[in-house]
Amino acid sequence: MSDPQRTGWGHGLATRTKDGTVLDVWFPSPALGAAPEADPPRALEAEEHIDELRRVRIEAVTVEAALDEPVVSTADAYLRLHLLSHLVVAPNTVSLEGLMAHLPISAWTPRGPMLPVDAQRRLPALRRAGLEVIGLDRFPRLTDYVLPDRVRIADAGRVRLGAHLAPGTVVMHAGFVNFNAGTLGTSMVEGRISQGVVVGDGSDVGGGASIMGTLSGGGTQRVSIGRRSLLGANSGLGIAIGDDCVVEAGLYVTAGTKLTLRVPGQEPRTVKAVELSGQDAWLFRRNSVTGEVEAVPRTGPGIALNPTLHA
Repeated sequence: MSDPQRTGWGHGLATRTKDGTVLDVWFPSPALGAAPEADPPRALEAEEHIDELRRVRIEAVTVEAALDEPVVSTADAYLRLHLLSHLVVAPNTVSLEGLMAHLPISAWTPRGPMLPVDAQRRLPALRRAGLEVIGLDRFPRLTDYVLPDRVRIADAGRVRLGAHLAPGTVVMHAGFVNFNAGTLGTSMVEGRISQGVVVGDGSDVGGGASIMGTLSGGGTQRVSIGRRSLLGANSGLGIAIGDDCVVEAGLYVTAGTKLTLRVPGQEPRTVKAVELSGQDAWLFRRNSVTGEVEAVPRTGPGIALNPTLHA
């Protein structure tokens, strides 16, 4: 029997096509532990119905998942994404092996998902009903399922279900947060947070900044951002940076980037950026005279976010 603390469960509402295919499941209150033997609450059962327009039926379900094991079904996949977005688990702490294989590509409408082939055939009916197809994807918008506490999201279409957004986070219009990624505290997100990346409390991902996915540098470097750190506008990151770090605007630092290490009292030397991965208090910059990429120790406190924007 699996460890109950590594098991997740939830009562939810599943969208099922006429041939039995599950398109999505909404879990209002997912939790850790073993699922109770009780049936789904009456409030969920009261929502059961058939949606003839989308050719689906909505039914109450109870789902349990072994979180250290691979994903085994669409309902299991949606449960894990909900656990992440409800902040019940942190990114990179549960297995997502097999997730993609169990997330069908759906035509997303304001009333929920439907099979793309049905959406194509029924476009006139959808238009008469005032519905539009807002996406063709495996992942839905976060805000169609979870409204994170004390979080601002300017453009809901740029944050996927499975994003982990801590209270105080602001995602501006150009910001993007993928599944199994997000923030651990108050943060400003004006750039891209890719799958598997976590951003520490008090950090700022500047406008147009891009962060590589979970693994880079040949699959050996887990990318993350520490606390009180800054990715400048239009910068990029392919290594982990620790607390109180700054990447200069417009500079892309990958694991293999050759940089000149300039430490007071020491001779400058050339190293690969990966050698500084995860370390605190570094400024990564490009020398405007020589064009060299440099790393210089930072002193004093890290950046400070505008408290008014995160209240």
